[in-house]
Amino acid sequence: MKDDSVKYLVFDVESVPDPKLIARVKYPAENIDDSEAVRRYQQELLDASGGLSEFIPVTFQYPISICIAKVRGDFSLLDIVCLDDPDFRPDEMVRLFWLGVEQVYDSAFLVTYNGRGFDIPLMELMAYRYGYTAKRHFRDKYAGRNRYGAKHIDLQDWLSNYGAIRVHGGLNLMAKIIGKPGKMQTTGDAVYSMFLEGRIRDINNYCIHDVLDTYFVFLRTRVLIGEITIVQEQDIVKATKSFLHDNKERIPALNEYLANWGDWEPWP
Repeated sequence: MKDDSVKYLVFDVESVPDPKLIARVKYPAENIDDSEAVRRYQQELLDASGGLSEFIPVTFQYPISICIAKVRGDFSLLDIVCLDDPDFRPDEMVRLFWLGVEQVYDSAFLVTYNGRGFDIPLMELMAYRYGYTAKRHFRDKYAGRNRYGAKHIDLQDWLSNYGAIRVHGGLNLMAKIIGKPGKMQTTGDAVYSMFLEGRIRDINNYCIHDVLDTYFVFLRTRVLIGEITIVQEQDIVKATKSFLHDNKERIPALNEYLANWGDWEPWP
């Protein structure tokens, strides 16, 4: 069951507000429907932030997409998967995630962009909800919960000098600096409306794009710390582009990514 060929799991999670939980916690005495519960809470958040944000906290969300790039020890891309495809059931996606982290790929490093601030807490809360065990994750001091541990590389945390600055522009900026697509037709704030329209596949495609951007940003950070040279990185990037071409029929989301592909051309 164990697979030691994978050294890094680069992943991203897309999620939506949980209207039942919002109604139970925020408006327990009122008989309101799902859309009203979410709308009302969003308005409260918007008012409290002075019109800056209606983003619902991670504690009131659940995942609808978990996509993972499996990366070898030489940093080459082995595969990209979306968990529980094509059903995308939250409980099954969460089960598969923790099964992979705890057992199948237990020696692998997690790689995220802002995973410490969102994705990992969300997955922990969902393990709590469904009663799934993540023993190594919670008990091993070198596992993903340790901010300065090596088992979880949060690229936003790392690039921000562990919170010393804010990385304005985020993953989108970091991807575009090195010529990769970054945000295209879809952005994170559109996910909930896409979900309401039943566009779960499109959301998973968007999640794949974010995973690929995260992977390429990860490669560049490995150049910074001397694990690979820039020449080696560019060779890996070329090989990855070939992988995307070879698998675009199996993974249709790769077509849009390739259509917006750019090469690294630093300026000024």
